[in-house]
Amino acid sequence: MLFYPREAVPRMNIVFLFSDEHTSTAMGNSGHPIVRTPHLDRLASQSYTFDNAYCNSPLCTPSRLSMLTGRYPHQIEAWDLGVIANQHHQTWGHYLAVAGYETVLCGRTHFNGHDRLMGFSHRLLDDLPFWYNTSGHPPRRTIDERRGSNSHVAECGPGEHAHTGYDQRVTELALDFLHQKATTSDNQPFLMYCGFMHPHFPLIAPAEFFSWYDPEKLKLPPSWNQALQNQHPIIQHLRWAWRNDVPPSEATVRRATAAYYALVSSLDTQIGRLLAAIDASPLRKNTVVIYTSDHGEMAGHHGIWQKQCFYQPSVKVPLMLRLPSNNCQSEVGKITQNVSLVDILPTLLDIGGLEKPSDLPGHSLLEIARHQPNQTNRAVFSEYHHMGMLSAGFMLRRGHTKLCHYVGHQPQLFDLTNDPAEDDNLATKPEMADTLDNMEKALRDICDPQQIDERAKLNQAARRAAPL
Repeated sequence: MLFYPREAVPRMNIVFLFSDEHTSTAMGNSGHPIVRTPHLDRLASQSYTFDNAYCNSPLCTPSRLSMLTGRYPHQIEAWDLGVIANQHHQTWGHYLAVAGYETVLCGRTHFNGHDRLMGFSHRLLDDLPFWYNTSGHPPRRTIDERRGSNSHVAECGPGEHAHTGYDQRVTELALDFLHQKATTSDNQPFLMYCGFMHPHFPLIAPAEFFSWYDPEKLKLPPSWNQALQNQHPIIQHLRWAWRNDVPPSEATVRRATAAYYALVSSLDTQIGRLLAAIDASPLRKNTVVIYTSDHGEMAGHHGIWQKQCFYQPSVKVPLMLRLPSNNCQSEVGKITQNVSLVDILPTLLDIGGLEKPSDLPGHSLLEIARHQPNQTNRAVFSEYHHMGMLSAGFMLRRGHTKLCHYVGHQPQLFDLTNDPAEDDNLATKPEMADTLDNMEKALRDICDPQQIDERAKLNQAARRAAPL
């Protein structure tokens, strides 16, 4: 299907900065008292910031493919880490090419398979080879399947790691590209996607940044050593499967927390280099900058490390959108409306002067920011079909209410205004029956959970049976 430009509009460049596993609260501008992110803080002060932004799957590959196609994971069969994208579904690269954009990838994408472009014109740097799957084989989702160790927490502290060097290389190549665009007469607009590894585990952080955080002085989440037996059965099994069932020692948790904060600060430094290059060049007058992450990091909340669940630290992500400036006041503001990563593609189409296909579930963030800044009743959706959940899990947030629906199990229901830590499951309370029923109906307006679960399992079984 072809999508044609709207009326002629000046084409703005787009620089999309994308981290891995950055939870929304781990920044100075979101109110964190410890984490140092001066460059992201400055970007936020010049941007629309979306305070209730969510990923559409708390897992790398499904989240990224969903965002790049503007469709929910179940709509594109992006079930798990091993999935190879269906070529039928167009990505940003396909869409923006229609508007005459040069579309460039630089760094971490977590594409699987041999197609390393997915509709983009070219790459400056590919993924690290051990971070993508060429076979497309899915994970096992059986009762006995379990991660080999808890190295995602225990392997932590100051040190050198390939991820740090990789992120530095992403920045250097992106800087070269920006310099070329700023110093030539090439008038073709560009979209550059920059994908970073940080702050994804292993939690090995550059010593310079680790020294900023004293593990002994850090405040840990109250639920870092939460007892397994007091939790929802789905969370119990998830913790067991990902080796989070036995909390690490307090000393390890403190060290891991310091390392995570240090990785966020390391990421912030690389982003600062790119922002400085844009701001010191003519690109500042015609370049949109967007920053977000593919999902969050639990970092010990509810006894969980990594993501793979629907608690706020896992599914809520930072999201900033900065418009060009001509030495005048930029459009800025804090937006409380619920949004998600499927809104990125409609935003890019809006910037590029393209009509949005009617079957995309998202909406332009510019439209939301300019016309609906104080509305919070919009529903946002996330889903999970990977190891640790034997049947599908779905999340719906509408207003301040969050539903976590688990196929074959009792749900969770939270009031995020009165219970931001999500400690009080309201799903079994009689006075919440109507609210629960309304949230379940709203979820079914998006998908049939049972049917989607069956589709995911059939797809994964077929891929598992396919020859390597």
